[in-house]
Amino acid sequence: MDAFTTLRAPAMPINAANVDTDQIIPARYLARGREAQREACFHDLRFDRDGTLRPDFPMNRPVYADARILVAGRNFGCGSSRESAVTTLVDNGFRAFVAPSFGDIFLNNCFQNGALPVRLPTERVEALLAALEASPGAELSVDLPSQTVTGPDGVEDGFEIDGFRKDCLLRGVDVIDLTLSHAAQIAAFEARQSQEVGWLDRLPTA
Repeated sequence: MDAFTTLRAPAMPINAANVDTDQIIPARYLARGREAQREACFHDLRFDRDGTLRPDFPMNRPVYADARILVAGRNFGCGSSRESAVTTLVDNGFRAFVAPSFGDIFLNNCFQNGALPVRLPTERVEALLAALEASPGAELSVDLPSQTVTGPDGVEDGFEIDGFRKDCLLRGVDVIDLTLSHAAQIAAFEARQSQEVGWLDRLPTA
């Protein structure tokens, strides 16, 4: 997992509340492999029924081709627990999400995939959305070490983040990486357990 420290990049606005995981990636695409899921991101919002691109959807506009930050309304990523809702956004280049609130599972899945979800007050998010719509392609700066977001207007906002989550993002590790970092201790425990209660090793495994 790539570490996250600071990111200055164009931001794409999704000016809507309750954008759920089925809108981010429709359930019918979940059986595909991860690479094939990439093109399904926001599929039903990006395309008409006949497959024609909707020019008014932000992701279809060339000005947002290099966007790496997504700014959205409240409760972004609500709905089902599909991790693909995060990975398909990450695979399309997004590393940070700014909104007043997020679906709980989406929020946790962000941290497991090297993405930073930033919660800011509703009024500030609305101001950022207005600024991005007035100046398409405008940049935001997200600084994890200082826990700040700087908008196109130069205003800097602080945000809260759990210390453990912050440390993992800065180091580029997830819970599996953390577990594997204790491989020597785990092996020592298993060896000691085999000596002390060896009968456990003889139990059926199926």
